[in-house]
Amino acid sequence: MIDLKKYEVWFVTGSQHLYGEETLKEVEKHSKEIVKGLSGSDKIPVKVVFKSLVTTPDSIYNVCFEANNSPKCVGLILWMHTFSPAKMWINGLKVLQKPFVHLHTQFNRDIPWNSIDMDFMNLNQSAHGDREFGFICSRMNKPRKVIVGHWQDKNVHEKLAIWSRAACAKLDWHGAKIARFGDNMREVAVTEGDKVEAQIKFGYSVNGYGVGDLVKYVNASTNAQVNKLLDEYESKYTLDSSLKKNGEKRQSLIDAAKIEIGLRKFLKEGNFKGFTDTFEDLHGLTKLPGLPVQRLMADGYGFGAEGDWKTATLIRAMKVMASGLKGGTSFMEDYTYHFDSKQSAEGGKVLGAHMLEICESIADGKPKLEIHPLSIGGKADPPRLVFNTPKGPAINVTMIDMGNRFRMIVNEVTAVPPDKPLPKLPVARVLWIPKPNLEIAAHAWILAGGAHHTGFSQALTSEYLEDFAEMFEIEFLLIDDSTKISEFKKELKWNEAYY
Repeated sequence: MIDLKKYEVWFVTGSQHLYGEETLKEVEKHSKEIVKGLSGSDKIPVKVVFKSLVTTPDSIYNVCFEANNSPKCVGLILWMHTFSPAKMWINGLKVLQKPFVHLHTQFNRDIPWNSIDMDFMNLNQSAHGDREFGFICSRMNKPRKVIVGHWQDKNVHEKLAIWSRAACAKLDWHGAKIARFGDNMREVAVTEGDKVEAQIKFGYSVNGYGVGDLVKYVNASTNAQVNKLLDEYESKYTLDSSLKKNGEKRQSLIDAAKIEIGLRKFLKEGNFKGFTDTFEDLHGLTKLPGLPVQRLMADGYGFGAEGDWKTATLIRAMKVMASGLKGGTSFMEDYTYHFDSKQSAEGGKVLGAHMLEICESIADGKPKLEIHPLSIGGKADPPRLVFNTPKGPAINVTMIDMGNRFRMIVNEVTAVPPDKPLPKLPVARVLWIPKPNLEIAAHAWILAGGAHHTGFSQALTSEYLEDFAEMFEIEFLLIDDSTKISEFKKELKWNEAYY
């Protein structure tokens, strides 16, 4: 599991010297108490640190500059306990590179009706101090999340948790390396993109490696390593009889274990956070990695099939955001529809799957480890995990390159059990009902140019991805219960004009 506890969010409180030292002491005392309360929340996955009470342009600039250079700090929580004249914030906000959330709260929950006086008013004036700060952020066009509510409220903690997880994913992308074994699937458009612009915009690098580079690691695997991994397969999954010891397809499982051992070592030594492959370039491999990819994704690696590096990086970011949360996250592909001739209240459904590479984190129960023919790639048949997915709310996400910008599209969906058993379908799969329904969701997705490769998650909601997109100032489109095609078309046109 990806450890988010190593990261910090810095809590910075704005004020000024106008109110005197006693008031500033109270401001700092209140700030530390708020931080103590946030740190004690079981929802916020990172350490919340009271960093500073800032009252001058220099102190604001210094804390922003320090945040930029801290490898632990993923972002700032900024709050104006009193009135903090916003011109003081200009130079600090100009240099700040880490994301920030504007927490619009106040120390006291209620107005003390019987005792309130001007001393209380001068101390507790977030109601207009935060408006002053909000103005300068808008005037400078600074992307940020605004959270309104009392700092002890569960809803505030939940929103801070979502934002902090998105901030962790943003930091994780900075300097991340993605290995691309082979190139893009020939003639495919949507999985291509501008890797240089992506590195400038997002901070990660995508570089190609020959499959032969990987094969060297695969061939270097030892019998002891293979036997240890085979034991793990047998304890963790329900093996098809042909893959068990002395089974007729046992060698295929041994080959898959060698690929996993080699792939893990290659990725670990190169400090990679994700990778891609393609069935059109398997030179030196006995088969397309299936089981190894499924297991590596479960450990937090990003993956994209057919050279799809944008989806590989997206999966990695979603894995970081979802670390420790209930529910899984996986590479996914919209495969086939159930249009539902009976016109039931549920409406049409989408069957999501891929040739092999669906992450076991979304499995409903113990996965089966099976082997079936694969009529693509021209190699031996690969073992793979086969399973259904639990029912419940989920999201389906894609990232595309529009030429002049990157666009993220999110469709809120509901995973449902298959209408009937799928005895002949030899892959892991999930059935979902898209919101608001299949007709509108597919229509909007296609209008927006959404890819067939996606990130599917039952751990995240659309708010996580919206916060994440906001941090990078990229286009974000949501398809949900309220989506109407006429309005969606207008949004696309407005966005085109904006960008």
